[in-house]
Amino acid sequence: MQHAIRDVRDVIVIGAGPTGLALAVALRRYGVDTVVVDRRTDGKQEPRASIVWQRALEALRDLGCADRFLAEGLPLARGEFHVGGRPVGAQEMGMEDTAFPGPLGIEQDAIEAILRGRMRLWGPDVEWGTEAVGVRLGEGGAEVDLRDVAGGGTRTVGCRWVVGAEGAHSLVRKSIGTPFEGDRRINLQSLQINARPEWSHPYRPDVTRIFLNHGVSLICSPVPGGGIRFFAFCPDPDPSRQEPPTRAEMEDLVARATGEEGVKLRPTEPHWANRARFHDRVAARFRSGPALLLGDSAHLWAPIGGRGLNTGLLGAHNLGWKLAAVHHGWCPDALLDTYEEEQRRTALRVMREMRRNILELPPDRRTLAAIRMILPTTLRSGRINRRGGELLSGFGKHHRAGALSEGRARGAGPRPGDRVPDWGVVSETGTGRLHDLLSYQRWSILVTGDATGAGTADLRRIAGRYALPVAAFRIRTDALPDGTLLLVRPDGHVGLRARATDRRALRAYLDRWSVQLGKK
Repeated sequence: MQHAIRDVRDVIVIGAGPTGLALAVALRRYGVDTVVVDRRTDGKQEPRASIVWQRALEALRDLGCADRFLAEGLPLARGEFHVGGRPVGAQEMGMEDTAFPGPLGIEQDAIEAILRGRMRLWGPDVEWGTEAVGVRLGEGGAEVDLRDVAGGGTRTVGCRWVVGAEGAHSLVRKSIGTPFEGDRRINLQSLQINARPEWSHPYRPDVTRIFLNHGVSLICSPVPGGGIRFFAFCPDPDPSRQEPPTRAEMEDLVARATGEEGVKLRPTEPHWANRARFHDRVAARFRSGPALLLGDSAHLWAPIGGRGLNTGLLGAHNLGWKLAAVHHGWCPDALLDTYEEEQRRTALRVMREMRRNILELPPDRRTLAAIRMILPTTLRSGRINRRGGELLSGFGKHHRAGALSEGRARGAGPRPGDRVPDWGVVSETGTGRLHDLLSYQRWSILVTGDATGAGTADLRRIAGRYALPVAAFRIRTDALPDGTLLLVRPDGHVGLRARATDRRALRAYLDRWSVQLGKK
């Protein structure tokens, strides 16, 4: 710090979008004093992002607000593909071994309202109309200059940590001097409108329809309230156009994509339409000392299938418990470096998948012909359909190459770095679901074998020597060989996999990633 600051907080989060709010909920649940600021004066948000996938729903459950999402969202079950005006098959969205078998259609204004309500249970609301205009980093924290948008006055607040979640033009990213690597998407625009259509396809609230035709890709996804989000990707002959698409322009795109003449769209209220262009960019670093990047401040791409929103929510889920653990002195500072390692690798993986996803980008004639020939057979394959569901749901994402992932799989079940499925298990508490034993507030040791609970006392004694909150359970499940030990992180990924008798591996892992009591 350069000089004494009267107002000093634990964490300042700049940006009150879904990712910033989700991080604030996570940190406040851990007892971390967290302030959220946003230059918007009233907190109103356009609908924008409209789908939350299953893995992100699991993260929202950890934050305590999944029930509200389920109450306000629209369950989606399948995606039906049409190529050149003809139906060719469907991708089932349902997944097993989770409390959330399908994704939800829900819009961003509702998402933010739910997260803000959750955040206010542990502290004040967002400081609206407050713009961060300067960030200075020091060895012990940061100073943030905050300007009152209405009055123009500026104050300086000190903090131990500052998180940039303010989007593509992130002040925090610029302050740490890290490049935003990547390029602008050339000759691609998306046009969106919320409307009720007059066309030949009956309304089904659980079905998303994808229409592919020459030069246009159209996604039609139901949203709460009875309308449909029409999301069209097409070439961009005039990048200077900034105004939202007209109803007539959208009707023409829908007609071209579906091959159906005379389509009419009746915009829903409040009226919303949007025209956007995109960049594919990832920050070279997600952390510099006390400063961290999250969401669109760290990675940015075309919002196909809600990938930006869902990757951002999972990034907040990843960062929240790690930042809290380091802040409270439970873990070494190196734990925060694993956030950058894991989230940047995830972002690059998502970006590669987006660029290769020919099913949601406007095809040329050759690509369209290939899709028309191959897609029907592909969608009829149960194995490929299951793989597609795994990719869409987010359950296929892992951290196997990360520093936090140790050991190796012997037999069935997840590898180190994988998400732990929500299996049916028998434990000391009876028969239930595995995720009911886990908690975002602590780590969990799972040992497979006899469900009497014998042996967990020894595991608890080992874990009790460390500052890290850990619980131990003996479980029985057909999904794992007997005699397996899993040390599961607060975010549900396997940190360590070892033999149940290998206490040395458990102690070595905790020695590396937790502070021993009495040695802080």
